[in-house]
Amino acid sequence: MPDMSASASLAMTHLVTFAKEVDEDKVTPGVLGFIVFAAMALAVWALMKSMSKHMNKVDFKESPDETSGTGTAEGPSGKASPAKG
Repeated sequence: MPDMSASASLAMTHLVTFAKEVDEDKVTPGVLGFIVFAAMALAVWALMKSMSKHMNKVDFKESPDETSGTGTAEGPSGKASPAKG
């Protein structure tokens, strides 16, 4: 390591000694961690596939807004409703 500065080599020395002090069996996730991660990945994949399927069923086409601007209230059929009162 000829191009390292003094502070970088000192930091590297501390990190290497710290890594040797840590018990490797307690740090690694192991097989159980892999199984949990794989199950979560499969669940996310299934949810994304389901969401894509549901989003493809949605119709995003809107009917044009045909308000005349006269101030009359229109019902669901598009005809003006009689005034109450």
